[in-house]
Amino acid sequence: MPITFQALFAPNILALKFALKTLLGGGLALWLAMRWGLEQPAWALMTAFIVAQPLSGMVVQKGLARLAGTLVGTFMSVVFIGLFAQAPWLFLLALASWLALCTAASTQLRSAWAYAFVLAGYTAAIISLPAIDHPLQVFDQAVARCTEICLGIVCATASSALVWPMRVEQQLAGQARQAWHNGLQAASAMLGGEDGTREGLLEILGRIVAIDAQREHAWFEGRSGRLRAQAIRGLSQKLMVLLRISRSVRRQWRQLDTQEAEHLAPWLEEARTQLATPDTPSLLLLRQRIWDAAHDERISPAEHFCLARLALLLDFAMAATQALQDVEQGRVPKDASQGLAVHRDLPLALLFGSRSALAFLVMSSFWLATAWPAAPGGLVLTCVVCSLFASRENGAQIGLSFLRGILLAIPVAFLVGQVLLPQWSSFAMLCLGMGVPLFFGALGMAHPRTGPTATSYCLHFIVLVSPLNAMHFDVAAMLNSAQAMLMGVGAAVLAFRLVVLRHPAWLGRRLRAATQSDLVRLTRRDLRGADSWFGGRMADRLMQLARHASELPESERKRWDDGLHGLDIGDELLHLRMCLALANVPMAGAERHYLQQLEAALASGPAPGQGQRLDVASAQFIEALRRQPPSDPLRLAEGAVLQLRKSWGKWCRWQEDMHGAT
Repeated sequence: MPITFQALFAPNILALKFALKTLLGGGLALWLAMRWGLEQPAWALMTAFIVAQPLSGMVVQKGLARLAGTLVGTFMSVVFIGLFAQAPWLFLLALASWLALCTAASTQLRSAWAYAFVLAGYTAAIISLPAIDHPLQVFDQAVARCTEICLGIVCATASSALVWPMRVEQQLAGQARQAWHNGLQAASAMLGGEDGTREGLLEILGRIVAIDAQREHAWFEGRSGRLRAQAIRGLSQKLMVLLRISRSVRRQWRQLDTQEAEHLAPWLEEARTQLATPDTPSLLLLRQRIWDAAHDERISPAEHFCLARLALLLDFAMAATQALQDVEQGRVPKDASQGLAVHRDLPLALLFGSRSALAFLVMSSFWLATAWPAAPGGLVLTCVVCSLFASRENGAQIGLSFLRGILLAIPVAFLVGQVLLPQWSSFAMLCLGMGVPLFFGALGMAHPRTGPTATSYCLHFIVLVSPLNAMHFDVAAMLNSAQAMLMGVGAAVLAFRLVVLRHPAWLGRRLRAATQSDLVRLTRRDLRGADSWFGGRMADRLMQLARHASELPESERKRWDDGLHGLDIGDELLHLRMCLALANVPMAGAERHYLQQLEAALASGPAPGQGQRLDVASAQFIEALRRQPPSDPLRLAEGAVLQLRKSWGKWCRWQEDMHGAT
């Protein structure tokens, strides 16, 4: 069945509920706006559709973000008109700079609060552009737009919370269990040497990042939602560490000779079996048996390091299971964990903002050159599309979806607004005329594949019909407005197509530089929250590298391996520092000297011929460790130093393979 036909004519029950709730919230907002005599009731109706989300917490958070962005954008529009009303070019340059700044800020945030910056950018354009010919009325228009938008937010939020409420925190338990199950399966696969498949690792990283993002929405759903949000934070951190430790166990396994590997193979297989069907008592018993085996004096140091890390892996498997139970039962975890950090690239964000400003200035030049009365409408659409999609990987495709939505809205709006409504004269008939097309649009919004086009269709249908207490029917004005919409969105799509800023090779170099910078900081960063900070940022970078790998030549696609080398070194460095912290022995001088040598090597980066750079420092530090009274943390620290040296050498050899020896 075609996706569009399924979304519109064979929707599931959840899509029907979403469409009815959205229509109810929008209808209430429109009725109140017209009942109170607001200047543009269409803005209240549009806002209700803009903030519509399937889950209650999402609506509340998006509504608050939109409210905050609207207030800031309103204030800035008054400021711009007050300062530059007599100088059109200065006004447009100031507005373009503000749009660039807000676009850049929104790309730096990976949460729903980024929407506040988006709103702050294009709300200033929405209010100030129509007011440029009447600057003395800008304050009245700003107050009117704020009132209408706030009314739409309140009505949409009330409808979502009171009618068939669907809470984020109720769905988090199922998503958390699925992420936990996939995480343990991925760890088991890595233990078996199946870590070469990019898709498996990317899938679990994507699930962990996605469920961690959901906790923001649950925070707005009362006490139980906040408790689950805190538990989700702990689960995400535990799963991320579990994946990294499973890779470290496999790295240690590769250091065993054939006889040692055969000796430890039963332990590895038993651990994989327990991870496939985990239960805490069995994991605890296996962990104790492995730990006892690791202290057998007959095994080699390499076997000890491997078994000790396998025991640590089981510790985190049990910790992840406990975190899952905290999520399902809605209780605060015993250990407070930080949320996953994200990779932020300020220069890239500024470039995205510059692209938005450039598209805006091109349309502004067209407006000033032609003095087209409808051009401000197209200019507003350019601002909206650039603000929303400038940082998206598929910004041009989403922009084209917006264009399709406008093309669908034009004939429907003509039929309703210019043929039917002139013959009808009551609010009930207005609701009938607009409600049926908007109902089908809301059904399309509920489906991920048709969502962008359906959202654009609904919003532009409302703009083209423009419901008022005293309706004005003008076919020429409607068609003029439709042309301006198409031109505005087309200008934004053209900017996305022509000004390509995410060149894969350039992006790979920037991500590599950011990884090196994080590794350098990791040598001296406070260990509290370091796991979440480094793991979250590296997961973000690995997913970016994977998304662009297909665009690179075959010889360049191994940049994914470059990211994995950085992940492995960061994992070993964290493991080393945590072992030293647990050992609590007086060797600050030797530790400081080794970390300084490691920091210098990481700052310069891996290069051909530099694989032995850490050999001397590693040997000296291992000797210092062995002079201390023997303990388990110190023995694990020794294994981490050896792995750091091997991982560094492997990274440098990888550079030789990629770029040739010097």
